[in-house]
Amino acid sequence: MSTSLQAIRGMNDILPEHSPRWQHFEAVVRDWLAAYGYREMRTPIVEQIALFKRAIGEVTDIVEKEMYAFEDALNGEQLALRPEGTAACVRAVIQHNLLYNAPQRLWYAGPMFRHERPQKGRYRQFHQVGVESLGYAGPDMDVEHIVMTADLWRRLGLTDITLELNTLGSAASRARYRTRLVTYFEAHPDTLDDDAKRRLHSNPLRILDSKNPAMQALIDAAPRLLDDLDEDSIAHFEGVQTLLRANGIDYRINPRLVRGLDYYNYTVFEWVTDKLGAQGTVCAGGRYDSLIEQIGGKPAPACGYAMGVERLLALLEDAGIAPPDNAPDAYIVHQGDAATPFAWQVARALREAGLTAVLHCGGGSFKSQMKKADASGAHYALIIGDDEAAAGHISLKPLREAAEQAHCSTEQLIHLLKARK
Repeated sequence: MSTSLQAIRGMNDILPEHSPRWQHFEAVVRDWLAAYGYREMRTPIVEQIALFKRAIGEVTDIVEKEMYAFEDALNGEQLALRPEGTAACVRAVIQHNLLYNAPQRLWYAGPMFRHERPQKGRYRQFHQVGVESLGYAGPDMDVEHIVMTADLWRRLGLTDITLELNTLGSAASRARYRTRLVTYFEAHPDTLDDDAKRRLHSNPLRILDSKNPAMQALIDAAPRLLDDLDEDSIAHFEGVQTLLRANGIDYRINPRLVRGLDYYNYTVFEWVTDKLGAQGTVCAGGRYDSLIEQIGGKPAPACGYAMGVERLLALLEDAGIAPPDNAPDAYIVHQGDAATPFAWQVARALREAGLTAVLHCGGGSFKSQMKKADASGAHYALIIGDDEAAAGHISLKPLREAAEQAHCSTEQLIHLLKARK
């Protein structure tokens, strides 16, 4: 007997009973992004490994441990399933010269891939919605990103999400800070874990993001990047905070917020919740002014963010926020030589009128068909036998409320169903 094939661990099927929540979320997101003037960008899920090494950084967890990388057996190219969307979006902007005439407000959505130990809120195939603004230099765009995400939480009905904010300053600020940070950690070699020792001279800021409880006291006492900011970095950060206050956005400055990718500078932020256990970040991003040049384009400022769809859907479910009812308006039950073609005509007329109708297929008695009608979630059963077909009438039976069965023509049926929606 052959072994039953199953989905890869951490790569999940989205079953029909769960799809309405995804569809509702995606519809809200599309309307929300359109309201802010963002246009959709779609990129391949496979890119050259070199793109992510150059953009994300070779000594990040993503590139070192998590990326699904492989050699194309047909031509020897070194490829990877995309672990995040910013690098691919920026690559496409450069390749197609989209910044030639004007700055760009772009968004994307789709699956990302990281080889991690699967747990709630962290999967090997996960989905993100990302927003990128390229060609905008000032703090106003940083704030637009934060304000618009706050608006999305309102549209979705989510309340238990808070904003954490920090600045990584300019490259010069970080260089000064990096020197102080390395000196500080070098003075405490016995407290550093293996991961911190490995990062000490390659990416010391990432040590600040360690979740190892044994290192938290050391990290809490470490020098602060905020103390090494130059005038431009301070002015940019103060500009962000002034606009946030003007827009009524509450936030907490978290000096240890560094993000996991090398390309960030100036503003970084995370929207976090305590409702998802360890995976509390639902949306994060910031400014990455050097990335376009780093990938091979002409220097241009840029910033962006991404949100985890599975985590936001889990928050919606936890809050008891259900998607709108998408049950069909009617389920058409039919039996008889004359009834069947008439049932097809009725189904087509309902759909052309903008109503949703499931036409029973597969035969069966009226009783068995009515059971399927009830199980479909439809609001009404339309019952058609040869007698109804001869008279050109349909029997309308409510399935979700106590009401009398009615008899009507197709035109009357359409009017009744639209009136009751």
